[in-house]
Amino acid sequence: MKNETKTHSTSSVQACQNCKKDFIIEPEDFNFYEKIKVPPPTWCSECRAMRRLIWRNERSLYHNTCAFSGKKIISMFSPETKLVVYDRDIWWSDKWDPTSYGRDYDFSKPFFQQFKELLYSVPLASLGNSNIVNSKYVNHTEDLKNCYLVYGSMEGESVSYAQGILNVKDSFDLYNVMKSEQCYDDVLCGSIYRTNFSYDSDECIDSSFLTSCTNLQNCFGCINLRHKSHCIFNVQYSKEDYDKKLSTYDMGSYTALMKFKGEYEKFLEDKFRRFAFIFKSVNVTGDNVFTSKNSKFIFDVYDNVEDSKYAVHTFGLRDSYDGYGIGDRGESLYEGVDFGHDGARSAFAILNHGCMDTKYTYMCYGSKNLFGCIGLQKQDYCILNKKYSKEEYEKLVLKIIEQMNAMPYVDKKGRIYKYGEFFPTELSPFAYNETIAQEYYPLKENEAKKYGFKWQEKQERNYNLEIKTDDLPDHIKDTDESIVGKVIECMHKGDCNEQCTEAFKILPEELQFYKRNNLALPRLCPNCRHYQRLQKRNPLKLWHRSCMCEKTKHANHLDIRCPSEFETSYAPDRPEIVYCEKCYQQEVY
Repeated sequence: MKNETKTHSTSSVQACQNCKKDFIIEPEDFNFYEKIKVPPPTWCSECRAMRRLIWRNERSLYHNTCAFSGKKIISMFSPETKLVVYDRDIWWSDKWDPTSYGRDYDFSKPFFQQFKELLYSVPLASLGNSNIVNSKYVNHTEDLKNCYLVYGSMEGESVSYAQGILNVKDSFDLYNVMKSEQCYDDVLCGSIYRTNFSYDSDECIDSSFLTSCTNLQNCFGCINLRHKSHCIFNVQYSKEDYDKKLSTYDMGSYTALMKFKGEYEKFLEDKFRRFAFIFKSVNVTGDNVFTSKNSKFIFDVYDNVEDSKYAVHTFGLRDSYDGYGIGDRGESLYEGVDFGHDGARSAFAILNHGCMDTKYTYMCYGSKNLFGCIGLQKQDYCILNKKYSKEEYEKLVLKIIEQMNAMPYVDKKGRIYKYGEFFPTELSPFAYNETIAQEYYPLKENEAKKYGFKWQEKQERNYNLEIKTDDLPDHIKDTDESIVGKVIECMHKGDCNEQCTEAFKILPEELQFYKRNNLALPRLCPNCRHYQRLQKRNPLKLWHRSCMCEKTKHANHLDIRCPSEFETSYAPDRPEIVYCEKCYQQEVY
């Protein structure tokens, strides 16, 4: 954290309101809270993350009706929520005025009760998309063309079944992949080309089944390699021998593909792993972090995060705490989801960009000095969507904060929400298992309900199945065009905790991709495939561990086990052999 005058010299142990476990508030945390004028949290960092993510639904899309035009639309809000939903193009237009929904503050009611009433009155945008071309079923995306079932992504063209991509073309089934083309079933990769079934690998070409590899070409089933070509299971071959051996692995056959996946997993069991991927960063804890400094518990950071804590899926962030998808030239942000682009001094926000000096906002853009507002664009000095003068606004905000502390909102579980708490989970229009909370912190139905989180019951789909899983051709070469558009049974048949849709279809361009790359047809629906990819990444948690390297003649330990300690996302009970950065680098290079 930044070097500031310490107002707190000791840590404080608190009991979490939600999980009841103790958590620690460090001196630098107190300093941050005092700087932005909020009280310390009453929920632990993990429960705070769950509470935020309950407000972000990416993948659960519904048929709904635009309340303005009556047109049938695709929406992230189910019709059952009874929310007022506008088609996003209308929502962004000047055909309606969100300030017309403004209302006086009622000091006889808790703030969050009034916010809920406003939430069910102000029209909401059906989807969170911008600059989308021929990409109907996407959400929380920007600059997409010819894409299908893509979520939380930017700059994609001809991509399907993906989440968290950036600048990707002609690819299928990806999770957090950047600057890549013609790829399939990859996780946490960047700058790859014609590379499939790979994890945590960069700058690779014409390869498959890679783990933690960099700058490989024509490699298959490898781990921890650098600047190699024509390797199989980390063994070097000549080009001729490589091609000959590779021909024995037929990925066009589903049976052969599943068999090889088992072999590859067995091969990985005794291979060492880097404790964390932290690239060109200083004084950082977390994982998958690029060019950042002085930050703790940060994950999936693409660039330039400084003096921050508990941030996920972000870049361009300074002096901020507790957020998912926050930043891009953001500063002094606290507790929010998808907010802070070109913003500063904002807290408790969802879908809030280009805003400054705001508190408790939802879907607000290009605004300043807002408190408890929804759907505002280019506004200033508003409370519950009602406009005030600067003087009136500042006086009223102080009175509201006092009232929030004197008359807090109490949810059905008895949890108390005073000023400084994020939105109560029961106000969210989404069920826990509709949102990315289920992806990062998976719960079973009984566990979610124990915490008072809403749960979406399994829906009866009643598909007219045209092809059962067992009847699919084993080899892609035996699959003809007649399969396109047919309703295919998902192998899970809904018997999983992965938002299974029970059935799926094959797109024309998808079939061409499989045939061109000799890839077997999938047996799972896109949602189940997505959750399978999620299992490849480590959780958003850290454990204090010691390096497991016992090799001699390493620069940092010559004849004894490495003494290095670190924070890692590999839990102590996992089987992987985990190395510190120095031991890892020495072995790899």
